[in-house]
Amino acid sequence: MLEIDLSNRVAVVTGATGELGRVIARTLARAGAAVALCYHRNEAKANELSTQLKGADAATAVAQVDVTDLQSVSRMRAAVVKSLGPPDIIVNNAVIQYKWTHVLEQPPEDYESQFQSCVLQNVFMAKAFVPDMIQKGWGRVIALNTECAMQCWETQSAYISGKRGMDGVLRVLAREVGAHGVTVNQVAPGWTISENRPDTGSAFEKEYTEKIPLKRRGRERDIANVVAFLASDLAGYITGAYIPVCGGNVMPAI
Repeated sequence: MLEIDLSNRVAVVTGATGELGRVIARTLARAGAAVALCYHRNEAKANELSTQLKGADAATAVAQVDVTDLQSVSRMRAAVVKSLGPPDIIVNNAVIQYKWTHVLEQPPEDYESQFQSCVLQNVFMAKAFVPDMIQKGWGRVIALNTECAMQCWETQSAYISGKRGMDGVLRVLAREVGAHGVTVNQVAPGWTISENRPDTGSAFEKEYTEKIPLKRRGRERDIANVVAFLASDLAGYITGAYIPVCGGNVMPAI
């Protein structure tokens, strides 16, 4: 039987204290990986998650980081390497929230923050961790994108500008590091059910769900399962991919 086996692998998850980040971290740990839980402000939640994972015999480390600052990312890397060793897998999941509004009303700083959290996070994480992957001849860069990057609906311009920017960076990176056994892929969730975004049965939700071929909203485990797959040897020949995990709500076409 095929299994996702991440034994003897070290994974770094940014935004690990968020709802999706926690599920991704737990899923990678269940597959056998040692997991570095990276947080920005919520140290208590990171420590709580670490305690839970250690209780399930998973190796963990907790590290503070501002993913929009290269020096902070470098300090985080040093802390993770000291605790767990050089990581094999990075999951760039951290996100900056802001108010969605129309282009003519969106403050310029919202576009700047999305550039920093989407584009620069991926650049800085690559600079910090990919050299070790190249040296080993094996590595996984996995970034969280969004179905919105294909939809381009009203009020999404700042968010999409950042996500489309990171898409370009990651596709170039995939070409640059592929010869070294390092894959670079993106997972693009849809509107996912979570604690903060539950299934309420609202009219808007019904309209959204009706357009999805699978007729349901995804759950965090749906996203985390794809992340774990991409992190494994089973996905060793996949790179440069943008993979929607949204029930078919968006379908990249040839």
